[in-house]
Amino acid sequence: MMKRSKKKGPVQAKKTVFDGINFASGLEKNTYIALKKEKLFEYYEGEVFQLVEGFNFRSEAYEKQANGKGDFINRGEKKILGIKYTPDFSGQDYIIECKGRANDSFPLRYKLFKQWLMDNDDDRTIYKPQNLKDVDLMIQTILKKRKEEAWKSQKS
Repeated sequence: MMKRSKKKGPVQAKKTVFDGINFASGLEKNTYIALKKEKLFEYYEGEVFQLVEGFNFRSEAYEKQANGKGDFINRGEKKILGIKYTPDFSGQDYIIECKGRANDSFPLRYKLFKQWLMDNDDDRTIYKPQNLKDVDLMIQTILKKRKEEAWKSQKS
């Protein structure tokens, strides 16, 4: 009789070290290798964007801990941390977020990040590869866009 395993929450990416960099997943490592091969690599987790500023919550707030545990007590009247976003890779004309499986908070944070880019006139292209095929297409797209930009600047 086969033993059935019970799933224990979301699939966890395997952390890995390559070239002295601690990557959060194999997809990040492979993206790094592909960027480096094409001489496109600039930064890994090199930029942090403050999407929402922190603030002091002065009112009372009766609730359990965020994970639903603990006592139902006043957890208000304290500093609320801001919301930050750190993309996996960034460069002069791109921002890359490798995302195999997104957690529950990612879609909202990603929307806030896109809004931040618009509000701050940051017109870099965003890429969100989910597998190695996407990484290959992304690399081709970045190279093509750079070639077109170089051609445009030569004409002017």
